[in-house]
Amino acid sequence: MTEPEIDYAAVFQALPGAVALLTPQLVYADVNEEFLRVMGRTRGQVIGRYMRDDFAHSPNHPGAAVVRNIEASLRRVTETGEPDSMELQRYDMEEPDRPGARGERYWTMINIPVFGSDGRVTLLLHRVEEVTELIRARVVALSLQEAMLPALRPVGRHQAAVRYRPAIDALDVCGDWYDLVDLPGDRIAVAVGDVVGHGLPAAQVMGQLRSALSAASRVTDGPARALEVLGLYARSVDGAENTTVANTFIDWNAHSITYSSAGHPPPALLHKDGTVEFLDQATDPPLGARPEPAPRPQATVAFTEGSVLVLYTDGLIERRREDIDTGLARLARSLARHRAADPETLADALLADLLPLGGVTDDTALVIVHL
Repeated sequence: MTEPEIDYAAVFQALPGAVALLTPQLVYADVNEEFLRVMGRTRGQVIGRYMRDDFAHSPNHPGAAVVRNIEASLRRVTETGEPDSMELQRYDMEEPDRPGARGERYWTMINIPVFGSDGRVTLLLHRVEEVTELIRARVVALSLQEAMLPALRPVGRHQAAVRYRPAIDALDVCGDWYDLVDLPGDRIAVAVGDVVGHGLPAAQVMGQLRSALSAASRVTDGPARALEVLGLYARSVDGAENTTVANTFIDWNAHSITYSSAGHPPPALLHKDGTVEFLDQATDPPLGARPEPAPRPQATVAFTEGSVLVLYTDGLIERRREDIDTGLARLARSLARHRAADPETLADALLADLLPLGGVTDDTALVIVHL
């Protein structure tokens, strides 16, 4: 049977999304119809032109910065022979129904090498996709997430900081949470939790569990009993199974932290001398992991004034194909390095040190309390 002859020029024109072929000298060799539509150009205005020609006389134009980013990526592809996915780019364009008015637009771009028979890069494939609506949806979703999480309130005379970072590929709300609860006396309860999954269902479960634990912490005698109550409640909530939670009661009069964990990464206690103690002596399975309810363990550790308590979800420390102990060691080193920082500065430093440059692959919640 004779193999059909493939019209690669037709295939190129039919590719989904806007696609251009450039030479290693960054001259347009070919573009598909979608690329012309997005750019609002004709083939004659594009083919054979150097990529930066449009902004040669206006280097301060916002579009010029985007083109410089594209050029840097294309040159990396030429030099390394490896594909390069660019960071999200903002490039505003004229609104079709509002002449002269430019609308906020966002784009993802990937650049791929095309090799010749000699193994050298002969062409560069530049693919562009508009993601403006996804970004707008993300903004709405994150606003919803922030509304579902408690605002940081003063905890007496004690300083605290909270952070939440969504996964880079999650354009919706998620299931990580944190909470700080005032208790009688000079005490507070601090908790973080992580519901399995993403999206509105996980966020709804998160909201229910956070509220339930907040109430339980106010009326029970310790973090373990509060988690037992939460576990009983979680049995009636679809999607709550396998949720992990770390719950701590801080008592400044006794200079002690009492804690209990339901399958969650251990809180970190940063001492003034820079040593880090992981609170891992009261760990139990996640919510709903046991067929029958059972008492949960708790432990108490002393602290000195000036120490720092850090609670977090696994997005801060865990990486694919990496042992959790590696992530915990990385956290300990960062805490020791920034031990003199105030909670707000320390929170930003931890995120900068520990989260991947390309964005987090799992949601991250973080609470820091100065003791």
